[in-house]
Amino acid sequence: MADAAVSIDLSDVESAARTDPDAEGAEAPAETDAEAPTGDAADVDRTGVRSEADGGIVAQLRLDHADLFLRPTLRRATDVTVEPDYWTTVENDRTVVFLTVYGAEFDAFEAALEADPTAADPVLVDRYTDRRVYRVAVADRTLTFVEQTAAVGGRVLEMTSCRAGWCVQLRFPSRDDLVSFNEYCRERGISLTVDHLRVSDDEDDGVVALTEKQQELLAVAHEEGYFDVPRGISQDELADRLGVSKSAISQRLRRAIGELCESTLSRR
Repeated sequence: MADAAVSIDLSDVESAARTDPDAEGAEAPAETDAEAPTGDAADVDRTGVRSEADGGIVAQLRLDHADLFLRPTLRRATDVTVEPDYWTTVENDRTVVFLTVYGAEFDAFEAALEADPTAADPVLVDRYTDRRVYRVAVADRTLTFVEQTAAVGGRVLEMTSCRAGWCVQLRFPSRDDLVSFNEYCRERGISLTVDHLRVSDDEDDGVVALTEKQQELLAVAHEEGYFDVPRGISQDELADRLGVSKSAISQRLRRAIGELCESTLSRR
């Protein structure tokens, strides 16, 4: 049985939101006729599109429970990294997940997947040198959290397997939405560990949209001389340092550098 869920202390985040005039829930002065919104704000009002883009909370979490989707497989196949690509609903309201699995021990992963009570009808969709793509149905009575994230207005920014279960980065429109998600996990006995909380803002204007794990990898790679000539650290050593597979490191580096190029070169 998984450890009992932990409570989230949001006092610091809530305080920051109150003092940040752009944060969700921040107190703002009453608007007078002379202070009517102009420009983009007026456009939003005219279109009637409700906005949750300003403020919000980004949470880096670790989620664990014996009945979470694919948790039995993740416990047995520790030499691979699993990243869900997307979830969809097919006939008979069955949920199907497409997974990209990085590593080399695919036989062990598939053996664990076949015996996993949280998964059904696994199918190998694509095969590459360092990764494989699978389609897996979510078995009945399996615990999930992706749907609940969306139900409270949240968005999955990143989701990957880790030694503690699932490591996720979620963005919630407000503190109350995060509290609702925490309550959902607590009621189901899902262990929830908070690694990082921050108030979301748009100060960087979206120039660099790196996930926490991409930022961590680039920071470690730079500090240890990965980009030096000759290199001060190899991808194998980076993988050991961060506790993930070499193939996951390779893919994460590629994506992070691609994001940096997209964010900088496209603005010229």
